[in-house]
Amino acid sequence: MRGGLLPVAALLWAAGATLAHADGATAYLPINLEPEMERQIERVLILADEPILKRPFAVELVRDALPAACRVDAALCHRVERYLERYSRDYAVTHASATGTLTHGKDKTGVVPNDYGMPIDDKWQLSAQGYVQPSDYLIASVGGVAYSGRTVPVGSLLSFGDHYAQVDIGYRNHWWSPMTDSSSLMSTEAPTLPSVTLSNYEPLTRLGLQYELFLARMTPNLIAYDGKEATGNPHLFGLQLSIEPFPGWSVGVNRLLQYGGGDGLPDSAKFLLRDFFRPGGQSQNQGNQEASYVSRFIFPAKVPFAVYFQYAGENTEDGGSYLLGNSALSAGIDFPTLGKYFDVTYEFSEWQNTWYANFIFLNGMTTDGLVDGNWGADQRQPDSGVGARSQMLRVGWEPSFGGYLEERVRTLVNQQYVAVAEQREYSPGGVPFAYHHYLDFTLRYSRPWNAAVVGGELLTGQDVFGQKFTRLSGFVRYGGDARTRQDENPGSDDAIGAETGLTSDVHGLERFVDIGVNASVVHANLQEREPIESTKTGIDPHLAIGARREVAPDNDLGVRLEADQVHGHNLIGVRAVDYRYRFDNPLAVGLFIGVARYDLATPAYSIYYGGGAQWRDILPKWDLGLEYRHDQNLARDHLLPSDPPGLRPDSFYKIDGELLFVSRRF
Repeated sequence: MRGGLLPVAALLWAAGATLAHADGATAYLPINLEPEMERQIERVLILADEPILKRPFAVELVRDALPAACRVDAALCHRVERYLERYSRDYAVTHASATGTLTHGKDKTGVVPNDYGMPIDDKWQLSAQGYVQPSDYLIASVGGVAYSGRTVPVGSLLSFGDHYAQVDIGYRNHWWSPMTDSSSLMSTEAPTLPSVTLSNYEPLTRLGLQYELFLARMTPNLIAYDGKEATGNPHLFGLQLSIEPFPGWSVGVNRLLQYGGGDGLPDSAKFLLRDFFRPGGQSQNQGNQEASYVSRFIFPAKVPFAVYFQYAGENTEDGGSYLLGNSALSAGIDFPTLGKYFDVTYEFSEWQNTWYANFIFLNGMTTDGLVDGNWGADQRQPDSGVGARSQMLRVGWEPSFGGYLEERVRTLVNQQYVAVAEQREYSPGGVPFAYHHYLDFTLRYSRPWNAAVVGGELLTGQDVFGQKFTRLSGFVRYGGDARTRQDENPGSDDAIGAETGLTSDVHGLERFVDIGVNASVVHANLQEREPIESTKTGIDPHLAIGARREVAPDNDLGVRLEADQVHGHNLIGVRAVDYRYRFDNPLAVGLFIGVARYDLATPAYSIYYGGGAQWRDILPKWDLGLEYRHDQNLARDHLLPSDPPGLRPDSFYKIDGELLFVSRRF
C-alpha cells in the first residue's frame, strides 16, 4: 500500500514495544453485528467510568473495565464477563450469526442504516468471526459479512504488537465518534475498507493519551482534476488523538484526508506528511478533508449517565484552521440503567450542505456509492449536497422473564433549500423534488437458548422519497460453549445481585439549572469587502441546564446545554468543557469552551468560549454567576436568493455577550 504508513507503523511499534511487555495484542469486538451484546458492553463502560470516543472496542479495554462495573451492576457485569471468555483461549469462534428476513414495501434502493451497505429489501445475512493467537503479540483474525450481492471480509486482519502500539493489517472497522447511531466521519454505513492501522488500547502518560492512525485504499471514484475526468482509487488517511486527563472525561480530535488516485493528483508520502497537518494548504485544493472534535463526560450518580458531543467540518472557515466549515454537530445522552430494568439513549445530529460531496472526488467520501459517515446522508439524491437533521431514541428493557427487548425510533429531515451550481438558485417550493420526512421504528428481542442466542426484529418506516418499507427478521447467533454462555434468566436473584446494584452518588456531583439574562452585540461579516455590521447591545433571556463533578480538590469539570435569545434569534450552545475552580471562600472562577448554533435563515455554527466568576450559596443551594462569552465566526452558508452576492459562500457572525444568572443546584 502506497503512502508510507507501513515503515512508520513498524518504527512506532518498535518504539512502543520497548515501553512494556506485560500486555500483548488484543482482539476487537464486532460493530453492529451483535447489537444486543454491544449495548450491554456500552453500558459496562459507562458504569466503569470509561469515557470511550471510538469503536471497535478492544477486548482488553472492556476486560479492564469489568471490576469497576461489577461494583455497580453485578448482573450486567456477569453477562459481559461470560461473553468475553470466548476471547480467553489460543483460538476460538467469537461470533456467528444467521438472519432470515421477510420484506415488504416499495423501497428497492435504500440500505439498512449502519449495516455495511446491506439493501433494505435483502432477504438474508450471514456473519462470522474467529481468531488464532499463537503468541501474546500476534493474532490472526478471520471474519466476514455476507448478504445478497456482496461479501465483505469484515474482521479479517493480522494484528501484532502490544498495548502501547498495535498494528492491524486487513479489514478493520473505524468508528470515530462517541455517538452510537450516527458517526460523521467513519462508521459502518458502507462496506469496510482494507487498511493498515496503528493504535494503542492502553492510555499513555498521566494524560491518558490514545492514538489511532490508518491508511486505506478506497473504491473507484470519479475524479476531476486539472481539466480532466478519470476514475481512480483514492487513498484515505486518518489520525485520531484523545486524552483522558481526569476520570470520566475525555476529549479528542479526528482528521481524514482523501487524496491521490487520479492523473496529476499528488499521492506521495511527502505530500501526505506535509499537507495532512496543514488544513489550509494544498490539501484543500488537491484533496478532500474532514475533521472533528469529540468529547465525552460521565456523571457517576445513583442514576448515572454519559453526555457526549462531536463537532465536525469538511473544510476550514475564515479565521483559522481550527474553525471548521460546513459544520456537523452531534450530541447524545445515555442512561445505562434506569431503575432495575431499563436503559435509555437519545442522540441528535445536524449537518450543513456539501457533506460527503467534493469538487475533485465527484462521488465524495464514499465507498461503493455509500457514505463512509452518517447513515442519514445516504437519504438524498446521489452526490447531492443537501444537509439534514437526524434524531434517535432508544429504550432497552430487561424483563423479568429474561432476554433483552430494545425499541428504537429514528427521524431524519433534509434541508428544504438547495444551491444549484454556482448560481445559488432557489426553488420556492423547496428542493427540485420534495423530500419527505424519514422515519423508522425498530423492535428487537433476543434471549439465550441452549448453545445459542435467538431473537427477532421488526424494522418499518418511510424513506425521504416517500417509499415505505418493512423488514421482519429472525436470527440465531453463536452463544458460546457451555462455559461461556449468557445467563438464561438474567432476572434471577443470582443475576441481579444486591438489589439494583447501584452505588450511592460519588462525592462532588452537582446538577444545576441557570436562569438569567444576556447582554449581547452581534458583528455580521456578510461578504468580503463589505463593512462589518454591528448591532446595539440587546438584553435577552438566558437558560441553561448542566452537571459537574469534582475531578481534583477544589476543581470541578462538567457539561452544560445553554439556550439564549440574541436579537430575535435562538442561540443554542453545548459546553463540552465547563471548568470551575473553587477558592476557600464563596468565590469560584471558571473557563469554558463549546459549540454554538445560531438559528438564522439557514443555521450558523462555530466554536464559542469564555469565562467568569460565581458567588456560591447566596442562599442555600443558590449561586450567582457573571460570565463573558465570545462566539467566534459563526458560519452560515449562502443558499438563499436573498444572500449577498460575491465570491465567498459564507457569512460570518461574531457575538460578544455578558451573562448574569442565578443557579439552583440539585
